[in-house]
Amino acid sequence: MLIKGGTVINVYSGEFLQQNIALYKDCIAYVGQNEVKINENTTVIDANGLYVSPGFIETHAHPWVIYNPISVTAKVLPLGTTTTVNDNLFFYLHMGHSGFKRLVGELKKLPGNFFWLIRLVSQAIYPGERDWFNKKDIMDLLSLEEVLGTAEVTRWPLLYKGDPVLLDIIDLAKKMGKVVDGHNAGCSYEKLNSIAASGISACHEAITAEEALDRLRLGLWTVLRNSSLRPDLSKVIKLITEGQVSTGRILMTTDGPHPSFIEKKGFVDGLVRQAVELGVPVMEAIQMVTINAATYLKQDDYIGGLAPGKKADILLLPDLIEFRPNLVISNGQIVAENGELTVQMPDLDWGRYLPEKPFSFSAGILANHDLYLYPNESSSDSVPVIHFLSNVITKRKDLVLPTKNGFIDLSNQEGLMYAALIDRKGEWVTKGILEKFAVDLDGMASTFNTTTDLLTIGRNPEAMSIAAARVHEMGGGVVIVDGKEIILEIPLRLTGMMTSDPSFDRAVEFNDKLLTTVQSRGFPFHDILYTLLFLTCDFLPGLRLNPFGLYDVKNDRILFPSTSMTNFLKEMKA
Repeated sequence: MLIKGGTVINVYSGEFLQQNIALYKDCIAYVGQNEVKINENTTVIDANGLYVSPGFIETHAHPWVIYNPISVTAKVLPLGTTTTVNDNLFFYLHMGHSGFKRLVGELKKLPGNFFWLIRLVSQAIYPGERDWFNKKDIMDLLSLEEVLGTAEVTRWPLLYKGDPVLLDIIDLAKKMGKVVDGHNAGCSYEKLNSIAASGISACHEAITAEEALDRLRLGLWTVLRNSSLRPDLSKVIKLITEGQVSTGRILMTTDGPHPSFIEKKGFVDGLVRQAVELGVPVMEAIQMVTINAATYLKQDDYIGGLAPGKKADILLLPDLIEFRPNLVISNGQIVAENGELTVQMPDLDWGRYLPEKPFSFSAGILANHDLYLYPNESSSDSVPVIHFLSNVITKRKDLVLPTKNGFIDLSNQEGLMYAALIDRKGEWVTKGILEKFAVDLDGMASTFNTTTDLLTIGRNPEAMSIAAARVHEMGGGVVIVDGKEIILEIPLRLTGMMTSDPSFDRAVEFNDKLLTTVQSRGFPFHDILYTLLFLTCDFLPGLRLNPFGLYDVKNDRILFPSTSMTNFLKEMKA
């Protein structure tokens, strides 16, 4: 293949050059002004009037936000993202070492470059976690060439306190030439010193230019984020536009946006577009998602730039305003043209990776309304309530609430909801009360959350039980009930987080319907998916529901322990 006459964006030298590019198989063979010999088998692409860019790289992707690896790749590849580096959390949680390893091999069939970072721990501690995330299995996965390193440790205080197992794995990963991604939300400059010393390579959690500068000064690859949950680029980009810092160790990420965000704002192309609109020079904006990203990933010998010997991942851009490619070439093959895929996506049998029974208990127990109620014997005793300050930040609010038959009675308490997290294995249930989540929500059930257990929320235990039973029947997903009527159901059979549908449009449809439905019932925020996801995590401020109980994150304390489901099972049998 010969790309002739375009303006080559040379991210190595920072120049725009009129050059030809010749490809041989999946690599670039020549870049220069000479006429290259061709024959009848050579595909010649006229790039006159076009800019020729390296393919874009997303270094911190989460391919499980209702969409799945196949559907999201099909969406973002025509937008110019030829390389994604993906978090394996929910695949590993549900498939284990051998199943995930098999999946890595199957997804080699995807067009573009599909790499992985692997988790060292989960995002919500649970019994047996360290056995599941054991050193032997992690080291075996790190040996795979598709695995570029370790993924973010959201529970970063473990690193600050010197967790010996994590530090040992990080040290071994670095000796293998792998990257060590970080997640240091709310971490002070002084504590960041310890985190950097632990071996972390990068952090994407800065929400101000000052926080970004802290990370840059301490030698971390500093990743500027603009996601559906945290659209912070306009603030953090001031690190460059006002700080006048070197951009050589700065990257950008979308950090797992919900499907509708990608549909409306794009993917990595959207990052470049917005960065330039905010005043970043075009060359620097492109470098941050090409050569900088490749260098961080230790893949700059192969991707990230247009030079002989590099992989032929190439975009033909009509302008340097929208950054939407007319043509996308990956590994020497035309994979998209004018925003449409030109290659076939692999047909993956997801059933091979799913358990026959996602829930290890009978659905009958879900009909017991006591399962959803918060026990409290005295109406004079206050209870800790999860009060939502934003999509994902909560605080403790102690309220004195009426009781009935030994349980909190919310029948006349506007804006308060019951919440119960029910173990997939049927061993425990964690309970709480929510405030400022919704107003007119009778019942909702969702496996889309950090633990992928059965999260139920609502003001009406009967409606909650109907929603829970339907999610159980579907094998995972989200269901909303008004009274006794199911008004929305979203099947997410794949780990409880993803639709197995290869259509990205279906993921967009699911997201939009879910958000509209909850907002019409009083949900006050802009992103329901991450609210559900992080209600069961163990690292964001406030109160959370986790397998051990109602958890105060800041004080690292269980306020109300989870309850064994044995009693509910006995009642059902009786």
